[in-house]
Amino acid sequence: MRLGLIAILFSSILAFLILAYTSFQNNNTKFPYVVEAEDLEGSKGPETTIDDKTIKGEFSGKGFVYLVEGSLTMNLTVPEDGIYEFSARVAQIGSQSESQQIISINKVDFKYSVPYAEEWIDFDFGMYTLSKGDNIIKFEPQNGYVAYDKFTVKKTTTTVASTLSDPKATPEAQKVQDYLVSVYGKKIISGQQEIYGGGNNGDYELEFKYIYNLTGKYPAIRGFDLMNYNPLYGWDDQTTQRIIEWVNNRGGIATASWHLNIPKKLENYTLGQILSWTECTYGTDSDFKTENALVEGTKENDYWNLAIKLLAEQLKKLQDANVPLIFRPLHEAEGNPNTDGSRAWFWWGKAGAKTYVQLWKYLYNKLTKEYDLHNLIWEQNLYVWNADSALWYGGDDYVDIVGYDKYNVVYNRHDGKTSGPNLDAETQIFYALVKSIGNKKMVAMAENDSIPGVNNLITEKAGWLYFLPWYGENLMDEGNNSKEDLKEIYTNEYCITLDELPFKK
Repeated sequence: MRLGLIAILFSSILAFLILAYTSFQNNNTKFPYVVEAEDLEGSKGPETTIDDKTIKGEFSGKGFVYLVEGSLTMNLTVPEDGIYEFSARVAQIGSQSESQQIISINKVDFKYSVPYAEEWIDFDFGMYTLSKGDNIIKFEPQNGYVAYDKFTVKKTTTTVASTLSDPKATPEAQKVQDYLVSVYGKKIISGQQEIYGGGNNGDYELEFKYIYNLTGKYPAIRGFDLMNYNPLYGWDDQTTQRIIEWVNNRGGIATASWHLNIPKKLENYTLGQILSWTECTYGTDSDFKTENALVEGTKENDYWNLAIKLLAEQLKKLQDANVPLIFRPLHEAEGNPNTDGSRAWFWWGKAGAKTYVQLWKYLYNKLTKEYDLHNLIWEQNLYVWNADSALWYGGDDYVDIVGYDKYNVVYNRHDGKTSGPNLDAETQIFYALVKSIGNKKMVAMAENDSIPGVNNLITEKAGWLYFLPWYGENLMDEGNNSKEDLKEIYTNEYCITLDELPFKK
């Protein structure tokens, strides 16, 4: 009798669970989700005019909501974590200036500027991660008013591929790529740039000892620079050997930039000539014509090819030692926003976006095809990633990771402070990058002054692949990174450190 009662009770519980699960599935929001603004919680609409003014074009539904106070609330239930795009059909005729609006994702606020518009336009609020279950999204004015006609929410379905752009990638490079993809969006990998060229009085471990003494942990990724292997004053500062030691002996991940120098006075330069440091530059203060680097028979092309040859010799040593490398050449290409090279910081960007993309592909093809190097994970690191940045992008077939450099202690602050560490997770920039490359490539924070606050990263779901402060004061000045903040992120389970990597041999 007792067994029969237990069986009946078990069947009832099972039926309840099935019913609850089915109910949850049925209650999931269907995407794309389109909703009239007047149907949202908080609406005081519908309205058809604003102060007796008519907005050009036809509105949908019964009218629109002119949001001057309060908020519009949208409730979305999703079956799993995922990335979603938010947009709205809007108009803004109250002022000739932009209107500051807020989208709140589960109580985390993000600010947007809606342009003046006398007719209905589509406005993009960006991409955000929604959590499994119920999500509350609010739209509210901060400064200025906006008319909302309808909202659209789309799920982003494209996912980051594990396959590298180089079809002949070495097993070691593919293994690192597989690992990066496996943790991307779930945790952030810690990193740190070492000094180069004999800085810190030759102490390349200074920043790493600082981190360890403070947190008991070492960063998982170590940043290097291959700049001293060049045709001008080239000398072996043992960077290649330190990369091998970091990867093969310590089980870390290596990344490297390449501040390739050129002669300031190319007209007076003979290929192979040794110059002093003062006669070299990686900036734009040279008569070196970047576009000529692509033209066979020019002095620029001869120099560019020799530089690639010397670089390839070092990368070959890494490949022979079974060492993969996240390679980040020709970085910060744009400099400040431009497409013609007029605001570039480095010589490789001063001829504009079209030439830069050709340089990127030229280098990629030289190293992979001519020099048979397949141990590289290619990271393209522009700078601003604004609307024109797509013109500088090397293309999906030539890029594995895209990078952004977070320097916002002095410039580009929007955390309400005027000094001290900037713990902003730069979530809007993260999702702008994700959207710009169709969520097909991982997005990293390739350089930093301040490391984002770990609580901001988690709360805002800013899924940067890794962070990597530049050397010296960028890390160790407490105006950039306080000791408490470093301890907090390095000891948080969200942050991956060297001891947690699976590559120790």
